[in-house]
Amino acid sequence: MRILLVGAGGVGDAIAKIAARRSFYEHIVVTDYDVARAERTVAWIAGRHGDEVAARFSADSIDASDPDSVSAVAGKHGATHVMNAVEPKFVPTIFAGALAAGADYLDMAMSLSEPHPVHPFTETGVKLGDDQFAQAADWETRGRLALVGMGVEPGLSDVFARYAADHLFSEIDELGTRDGANLVVRDSDGNEIFAPSFSIWTTIEECLNPPVIWEKDKGWYTTPPFSEPEVFTFPEGIGDVECVNVEHEEVLLMPRWVDAKRVTFKYGLGEEFIGILKTLHQLGLDKTTPLRVRSANGPVEVAPRDVVAAGLPDPATLGPFMTGKTCAGLWVTGTGTDGEPREVYLYHVSDNEWTMAEYEAQCVVWQTALNPVVALELLAAGTWSGSGVLGPEAFDAEPFLELMARPEAEGGYGQAWGLEDRLA
Repeated sequence: MRILLVGAGGVGDAIAKIAARRSFYEHIVVTDYDVARAERTVAWIAGRHGDEVAARFSADSIDASDPDSVSAVAGKHGATHVMNAVEPKFVPTIFAGALAAGADYLDMAMSLSEPHPVHPFTETGVKLGDDQFAQAADWETRGRLALVGMGVEPGLSDVFARYAADHLFSEIDELGTRDGANLVVRDSDGNEIFAPSFSIWTTIEECLNPPVIWEKDKGWYTTPPFSEPEVFTFPEGIGDVECVNVEHEEVLLMPRWVDAKRVTFKYGLGEEFIGILKTLHQLGLDKTTPLRVRSANGPVEVAPRDVVAAGLPDPATLGPFMTGKTCAGLWVTGTGTDGEPREVYLYHVSDNEWTMAEYEAQCVVWQTALNPVVALELLAAGTWSGSGVLGPEAFDAEPFLELMARPEAEGGYGQAWGLEDRLA
């Protein structure tokens, strides 16, 4: 397996660092529009793991907005797999470039939706991932696999859905992804500051679009942003966090492979974050259409959302200033295999102190990066295989969860996942 890693930002950097401890691949080419970032990742691996490990990595430049660039760089390095680790606006071009190069493809966020009204989708609605699923036949014809939504959420949450359906429930009422944290970011003087732990570009996209819900008797429909608030209790000391509906891929993926009556996604944002997002929207700073603005070198065109992203700290740099834990998980209700009512929460917690000590990566990006590396290892071994455009739910969950939880000394990743039976 030869992997073309597109993007050396927070998540891409963490993917390379996690993979450096594994041996299932022949080579990983770390690429970025700014090749210095890719070179920095490879240099870190050399410094931490030595030249022998670093020899399995190289750096190169790439233009993720150009499918010909993606295809050319993949061909240049003989890539068998293209791992997309950049913002979802680049999904169409990387997706096309991977197929043109005859490589398999993985991403952690799917093609974007079009703005849609708050009512059930019509035939003209464009949902998350629609553009990719529309090309499934092309991937099947070429005998190539596009494994989409293979991060943490979506990704691990979808693996949990497959596991719950196969091993814990005879009938599922709701698959509810619930994400919460107790993370705090402070400046050098110890003052708490506003600094999103993940890409603000992506956060604006998913939080200000109308959230999607799926129900068996209604199909997919939308609600207003930040709707249906609920307090959810997260494990391992995180505690109660208010969560709200957010547009997310799980709701578009899970119903395709897992039988359930209802699918939702709720995220613990907090009042301050919601207020800031609403203000950005009111000011038009969430828009992606470029505006003509003045600069020292004359008029330039720039997207307001890109300005917001440029004005905030790079999430990849927040680790030293962050404390706390983040929890990704799936709340499942229904009837257990014994015929009795059951309610479980399957989850994984990432502690920033640990991820910084082990990988010099903050916990949110590290937790996202972990899961595609596990998936790539299963693909390399032939444990997972397929063609077309498939989500994580299309594969057996047990090998994934077993490899993820197995101690590193025994060839695994040493990342235990939890299962709380909340009716016990």
